[in-house]
Amino acid sequence: MTIVMGIIMHAGNAKALAHEALEAAKAHEFIKADNFMQESNKALTQAHNVQSDLLTKEAQGEHTDINLYMVHAQDHLMNAITYQDLIKEMIVLYRKQTN
Repeated sequence: MTIVMGIIMHAGNAKALAHEALEAAKAHEFIKADNFMQESNKALTQAHNVQSDLLTKEAQGEHTDINLYMVHAQDHLMNAITYQDLIKEMIVLYRKQTN
């Protein structure tokens, strides 16, 4: 359960920080937006590292039980990745708008 909660927590933080970056970009505060995206990337990396540890253990023969909680955690991670990708593109558009 600790592993699942780690993925959910870090992925949720990554998504929330990406949203903060979007809000900063809307206000044309691009340095602030960049800082939020850097923090979002760090949180996403933490979530991804937890997932990578699971994959490594699986490859080494240490099976992890898959349950609804694990599926939910993976869902959070994939949503955070997708959301962050979308926010990056939106920030580029906001930057172009100011030029």
